[in-house]
Amino acid sequence: MMFNEKLAKIQRKNNSLLCVGLDIDSEKIPKFLRASANDGLVEFNKTIIENTKDIVCAFKINLAFYEALGKNGYDLLEKTIEMIPNDLIIILDGKRNDIGNTAKKYAHACYGVLGADAVTVNPYLGWDGVKPFLDYDEKCCFLLCRTSNPSAKDFQNLHVDGITLYMAVAQKINEWNKKGQCGAVVGATYPNELKQIRTMLEDSISLLLPGIGKQGGDVEKTVSYGTNGVGEGAIINSSRAIIYAGSDEGYADDVRKAAVQLNDTINSYR
Repeated sequence: MMFNEKLAKIQRKNNSLLCVGLDIDSEKIPKFLRASANDGLVEFNKTIIENTKDIVCAFKINLAFYEALGKNGYDLLEKTIEMIPNDLIIILDGKRNDIGNTAKKYAHACYGVLGADAVTVNPYLGWDGVKPFLDYDEKCCFLLCRTSNPSAKDFQNLHVDGITLYMAVAQKINEWNKKGQCGAVVGATYPNELKQIRTMLEDSISLLLPGIGKQGGDVEKTVSYGTNGVGEGAIINSSRAIIYAGSDEGYADDVRKAAVQLNDTINSYR
C-alpha cells in the first residue's frame, strides 16, 4: 500500500489528523515508573499507544530521545515500534541526510531495519541526498521546509532567486514528488508561511505539522491552512502536551483525555 493511501485510510477510519509524538524522557514520566529503568519507559510508551491508538492517525518517534539512552534506547525503540498497530503511520523523526552513500544507509536503517512508514529528512544536500529515501516506493520522505523553531528564519527566510529559501524547498518538493513519496515539514507556529506553502504544494503532498501544544501553534489556522481541499493531507503532531498530561498512577486517563480533546478540536475546524 502506498503511503498516501495508508494515511488516508487510517485518517478516515479513526476520523483523525492527530499524531502523538513519543518523545520519551525519563525525567518527565510519572515517578512511580522511574524506578524500573528501561521497563518503566517501555510501560510508559505502551500505555500511551494503547490509550490513543484509536484516536490518532500516526505516532512520531523522535530518535534523539532514544539514541540518548544508548543501547537500551535502541531496544526501547524497537519494542515501541512493535507495539504500534500496523494500520497506523510510524514516523521516525531524525532529520536524516548526508551524501548519497551515507543517505542510502540512513534510509535502509529507518525503512528496511526499523520498518518506519516515513522519515523526516533534511533537504540541504540536494537531490543525491534525498533520492535514497525515495527509492522505497511505499514510504514517505518528509522534507524540512519551514520548521517550527524560533530561529528557523536565520536561514529559511533568506531569499534565493527572488523567493524565500523555504519556498524554494517547496518548489523542489513538488519537483521530486514524481511517485507521491514526498511530504513537507511545516511548523504550525508559522501560519502565514504554512498557508503559502500549502498553496504552492500539490494536494497529494502531505504535510507534517509540529508546533501544536507546548510550542503554541494555533489549531484553527493549522487545520485551515494545512489541509488540502477535502480536509486531509495533514498530520498534526502534539508530543509533550499529550504524553505528559498526567503525572501519577492515573496518567493513562489524562493522556487519553488530552488526545481526545485535541482531536475533537482539530475536527471541529475541518
